[in-house]
Amino acid sequence: MKVTLLGTGTSQGVPVVGCSCEVCRSTDTRDKRLRTSAFVEVDGVRLLIDTGPDLRQQLLRENITRVDAVLLTHEHKDHLAGLDDIRPIYFRQKAPIDLYAMSRVLGVVRKDFDYAFTPHPYPGAPAFQLHAIRRDAFYVGNVKIQPIQVRHLTLPILGYRIGPFAYITDASFVADTEVALLQDLEVLVVNALHREKHYSHFNLEQALQFVETVRPKRAYLTHVSHHMGLYADVEKILPPNVTLGYDGLSFSIEK
Repeated sequence: MKVTLLGTGTSQGVPVVGCSCEVCRSTDTRDKRLRTSAFVEVDGVRLLIDTGPDLRQQLLRENITRVDAVLLTHEHKDHLAGLDDIRPIYFRQKAPIDLYAMSRVLGVVRKDFDYAFTPHPYPGAPAFQLHAIRRDAFYVGNVKIQPIQVRHLTLPILGYRIGPFAYITDASFVADTEVALLQDLEVLVVNALHREKHYSHFNLEQALQFVETVRPKRAYLTHVSHHMGLYADVEKILPPNVTLGYDGLSFSIEK
């Protein structure tokens, strides 16, 4: 299994438009953060988690030319708005792309990208096969995917466990029943917005507490804002098994 963090930033990305803080002015490429998404390659299956507004740039940067399925965590625009950028991949594959999400989220997809779902779409439109999911595990090819239900303030959203790997973003609360689905992980990716408490996201302290609860062998932090501080400074204060994620970071996991 290979995982690539396509984007690790918040809804505004980093640098933030109009901001002149030291993080937004940083020349360290690890401080440049596109909107959050990830790409997972396992057993020949290629999975894209979320399709934010920077998707085109991310696909080009990582030379991604095939996607077997899209897994959406929720419908907020920093996680969905770039879905149309997958059109060139649809044209290459010549088959509808499977898209998995909660039924509420699929309703937003149908509304926002209505041109893809008309009875007679125009020739340049993408095509998707929509799959409503809840808590039950499902398969893409021979790859088992376990949804993880979390809360983003009061909004129910999904994380995903794929074998020894789990990906959770935008969480502010995870119930014990879901923590039970996250045991014996090799790698956990989880959101950590910044250091101060936030109403709808884990901050750094909460994310580290969650890592301690789940006890993966390794953890990477994502959905990071410019208020977190410089990458080089934050890395110094993290536990040995926790790394601040950055755009383009790839890692392999033995199944």
